[in-house]
Amino acid sequence: MENAEGPSAGSDNSVQASSWKGLRDAARFWEPRRPLYNLLLFAVVVLWVVKTWPHFRSAMTLESLGIMTVLALLANVCYSAAYLAEMLIQNATSSASWNKQRWVVWVVGTLLAILFENYWIADEIYPFVQHP
Repeated sequence: MENAEGPSAGSDNSVQASSWKGLRDAARFWEPRRPLYNLLLFAVVVLWVVKTWPHFRSAMTLESLGIMTVLALLANVCYSAAYLAEMLIQNATSSASWNKQRWVVWVVGTLLAILFENYWIADEIYPFVQHP
């Protein structure tokens, strides 16, 4: 017996339910780790400032706080790109193997973010800080 929406409505609902389950599983993995990701990136900034304190003293202004906030927001947008990878990989592999590989993706992604942050500070920010 067909339902009122046609013969394929049931399969469309199961695909949609599967997509929501996949997104929910992704959020359960990625979101609890977002604060650690942010803390690690913040620690890199603190280390740069502490190790080169006389150099960055003049850059400690409200304007630079706004710029750092924008950069932190961009880092979180990049973190959210994990959801795109998650959806692509979930469709291509079994959930058991992907659950193990998520940790590898998180660690590699976080290390890549730290590397990019160090490059950005060393090459784009440090040379342009004005000395008093």
